[in-house]
Amino acid sequence: MPVSTAVRPLTVAPAEVFAENLTTHTERENYYASRHQLGGWLRVLLFGGGAAGAWVLFSGGQIAAAVALIGVVWVLFAVLVRWHSGVSYQREHHRLLARLNQDELDRLAGKLSGFDPGLRYLDAQHPYAADLDVFGAHSLFQLLNRATTRLGHDWLAGWLLAPARPAEVQARQQAAAELAPDVAWLQEWQARARHFPRQQADPREFSAWLARPDFFAGKPWLKPLLIVLPILVFLSIGAWIVGLGFYALIVVQLIVGVLNSRLAPVRNEYAEQATAMRDALRATQAQLAHFEQDPDRQWQAPRLQQLRATLQAASHGAAATQRLGQLSSVAGLFRGREHPLGALLLNNLLLWDLHAVWQLERWKRGLGPELTTVLEVQAELEALVSLAGWQFANPTYTTPELSAEQLEVTATELGHPLIFTTNRITNDFHTVGLAQTVVITGSNMAGKSTFLRTLGLNMVLAQAGAVVCARHFRLSPAQVFTAMRTQDNLAESTSSFYAELKRLKLLLDLSAGELKNKKEELTIEGGTASNQPAPKNETPTPKNEQPPVFYLLDEILKGTNSLDRHRGARALLRQLHQRRAAGLVSTHDLELAALEAEWPGQVRNFSFNSTFSNGQIHFDYHLTPGACQAFNASQLMQLMGIDVEG
Repeated sequence: MPVSTAVRPLTVAPAEVFAENLTTHTERENYYASRHQLGGWLRVLLFGGGAAGAWVLFSGGQIAAAVALIGVVWVLFAVLVRWHSGVSYQREHHRLLARLNQDELDRLAGKLSGFDPGLRYLDAQHPYAADLDVFGAHSLFQLLNRATTRLGHDWLAGWLLAPARPAEVQARQQAAAELAPDVAWLQEWQARARHFPRQQADPREFSAWLARPDFFAGKPWLKPLLIVLPILVFLSIGAWIVGLGFYALIVVQLIVGVLNSRLAPVRNEYAEQATAMRDALRATQAQLAHFEQDPDRQWQAPRLQQLRATLQAASHGAAATQRLGQLSSVAGLFRGREHPLGALLLNNLLLWDLHAVWQLERWKRGLGPELTTVLEVQAELEALVSLAGWQFANPTYTTPELSAEQLEVTATELGHPLIFTTNRITNDFHTVGLAQTVVITGSNMAGKSTFLRTLGLNMVLAQAGAVVCARHFRLSPAQVFTAMRTQDNLAESTSSFYAELKRLKLLLDLSAGELKNKKEELTIEGGTASNQPAPKNETPTPKNEQPPVFYLLDEILKGTNSLDRHRGARALLRQLHQRRAAGLVSTHDLELAALEAEWPGQVRNFSFNSTFSNGQIHFDYHLTPGACQAFNASQLMQLMGIDVEG
């Protein structure tokens, strides 16, 4: 029962596709489950019948017939085991595919709690990640991420944490657009890796470990011993069996025991590294085979062609999956250690672990130096599959256009991708040029902060190469920066006001080009920043070519009195207008809106408004030109039972 690979047009309702696939794969899972159960009974019956038949024949003195029956049963049992393993794989594969389609339905419904929140990538000093819900509960990462491997998660997070250059954005857009219509291919890619759940180890660390000097280097005496000693072991066992004494066996075993003991740290290190990486390597092999060996695929997008060519170059013309399969097999040699008795016999008879060490070092002289390249190709494909899956699931979203203007952001029917409702409110917006500030005033809960996050999140998506929640979206390269959720820090004796000042200092540094490229300085491990170099999924941008800053500031300087707040905000905006920056500021202070008249051509006013009638406050959540003229704080306090007039 092969999986259909028919390409569906993006006009098909994604929810219908996912629901249909869920039903189909659940039915196939049940079908293979019944065959799996049948296979189990057949194995029991074949083994039991063969044993009984052999016993009867042996009892009747028909030795030749008994041996022949055992041989036939052994062959049939091996064939049955192979068939049963295939059925088991198909049952698990369709279970995983059904789970993937249920995941897609959950995403469409906004049920994100079961997905990886990516908290390990959060950094308080990052220009926008925390304020825009890029990571965490109910986050963009949960909605977008369809990667399975550890490195794939890191790669996609890297795309969300830093804007790509226009050529890179276009390359990702083209690749995702080619992948997106074929949801069966995308889900096959994901399911193949999910067969191997133990992928906690970082493959970059394994690749770096492989680059260390060989253990066998400078030990010419060791390799001959690995061949001679097992032969001597079996010869001494044979001598003992025929009655020639067991002293030779004892001597040989003492030599083997001393060698195993002296080299135990090396054996353990190699076994630990190989065992930790085996599932990740098998997942990589399965996914890349799907990418590079699909006979029906002639990739058209330049980035996909480049990735396939990179694989061929890294594996010296052979299939990368073939080389990875060899590595996976070598790593599998250490699985004998999982059974203590088996490990004891294998190492005492054959020096098994040391042979595995030898084979691993032989392998790394082949693909070893290029393993990092192969893993990075897989990681980038994982990120592209995430973009493509996001695009298929949201056919009404648009592919952003890239502008050559300075700091242009033009949006039509712009919506928040993390608001899941059939009647999502959208807005149009336009700004272009440096030294431009849009001041947004409005009453409480009218939608000011949400609009800032809406614009920021879609800019992050656009510069990662993804489709955005809008009918039309056009932007030029920009470094998004936010100051929205500053909080006090008791551990550092920092008030919320001082924390906000530190945040604004970061903005001034960034707009002056003083901050380093985030891709160069941060790799997030376990929720904290480390000094390890980040995976280079894109050539770092030189500091003098950094894009201008687009800031989103929500209720700035709210921790001080109104006079200081107004004076400070004016001073901040004046300074920002002298730098390569532009952006939005939301505020309750109408005094800040007066800057439109004072700084014509640099400041524009927009607002979100509300009305109060019949004891209720009504919001329309529409961005309106001009400053807000009506605020609702008094009405809200009255609704809470506070007598404002008293």
